[in-house]
Amino acid sequence: MSRYDRAITVFSPDGQLLQVHYAQEAVRRGSAVVGIRGSNAIVLAVEKRVVPELQSDRTEKKIVLLDDHIVLAFAGVRADARVLISRAQIECQSYRLSVEDPVTTEYVARYLAGIMQQYTQSNGRRPFGVSCLIGGFDADGPHLFQTEPSGTYYEWMACSTGRCEKTTRDYLEKNFKPQLVTSEHGAILLAVASLLEVQYGGRGLEVAILKRSSPITKLSPEAIQSYITEVQKEKEDREKKT
Repeated sequence: MSRYDRAITVFSPDGQLLQVHYAQEAVRRGSAVVGIRGSNAIVLAVEKRVVPELQSDRTEKKIVLLDDHIVLAFAGVRADARVLISRAQIECQSYRLSVEDPVTTEYVARYLAGIMQQYTQSNGRRPFGVSCLIGGFDADGPHLFQTEPSGTYYEWMACSTGRCEKTTRDYLEKNFKPQLVTSEHGAILLAVASLLEVQYGGRGLEVAILKRSSPITKLSPEAIQSYITEVQKEKEDREKKT
């Protein structure tokens, strides 16, 4: 099987593109990322790696604004993500200049997925080793999309990617309730709780909230710690009842 991974355009006998699978493995080795589509807010929570003492932490951005109403978080190879983010930001501005309307969230997701798919069928290239969660507000309300290295994209109410993706997604499937995310507080609480399933103690978490007609807000470490404390207290209360 190893000889079938030498070129991205060669299928293995069982119909797989092995380089795409390797790119997906690079995503799974990246930081955990969770996105929640609330009624009035998009919440993105990420696990940031520890920054060396002499390094400026402003260069460690896992959550990036693409346009005034669209935000992106990623898991995987940072260099690949930087290229995709730059191209998406340019496309958002180009669309606004050409159409004189803000770009839709699905358009951005489809645009990025198209770029990623092109890199799975041309010689001399490799797939992007990154998965993106893209949240934004359109005329019909909030939307949350995910793109994968294969070039596919999906829309979600709640989603996770990166390290321990299955664990966090299982938690979201068990605990997501539409009435819970009608409030901003409930959506943030669910995002933090899902990351705590795979992130001990909540160190290095970053949480961003995007609301309609409002600039993106990033929670302070103190505010994140208050949510962590609340999650841990609720967990202890449940354990006492059982």
